Amino acid sequence: MEIILLERVEKLGQMGDVVRVKDGFARNFLLPQRKALRATKANRERFAVERAQLEVSNLARRQEAEAVAKKMEGLRVTLLRQASESTQLYGSVNARDIADAVTAGGFTVDRRQVQLNVPIKSLGIHPVRVALHPEVSVTVSVNVARSEAEAEVQASGGKIAAEEFFEEGAAPQEAADEAAEQDREES
Repeated sequence: MEIILLERVEKLGQMGDVVRVKDGFARNFLLPQRKALRATKANRERFAVERAQLEVSNLARRQEAEAVAKKMEGLRVTLLRQASESTQLYGSVNARDIADAVTAGGFTVDRRQVQLNVPIKSLGIHPVRVALHPEVSVTVSVNVARSEAEAEVQASGGKIAAEEFFEEGAAPQEAADEAAEQDREES
């Protein structure tokens, strides 16, 4: 199906481009999201008349997004999750979790703006792209940790040892060694 793009669409084209896409992509995404029009004769004429107005509104939205992007630059959010000793999360961190954390940080972000190809499933600092506008995006650092102390160590550039942050204060192997030593002393 041929369509006229009403805004820039990544990997497809700029505003005003007439492109050919698969019917399902146009019907299910581009047309309902008002990112495109069918390329009929009437729509081409309508777009030619409205083009200047669309470009002005797009420019205003882009400038607003750039201002927000400057403020968001270098933003770090911390998410606390349960994880195994091998630093694998028991669940995962998805776009909604990141959007909620960024919103709690003072910026209004929708989950659809978070560009996360696959959910985060391990501890650590992960760069995540947030698209504020089709032409403006910013990278947010997402620090996934088991505790606040672990998050601080990761933020300062330190590596997390698997046994370092247990609630008991001692690593499981160390606790087992101490118990064995006590048993030998008692015998």
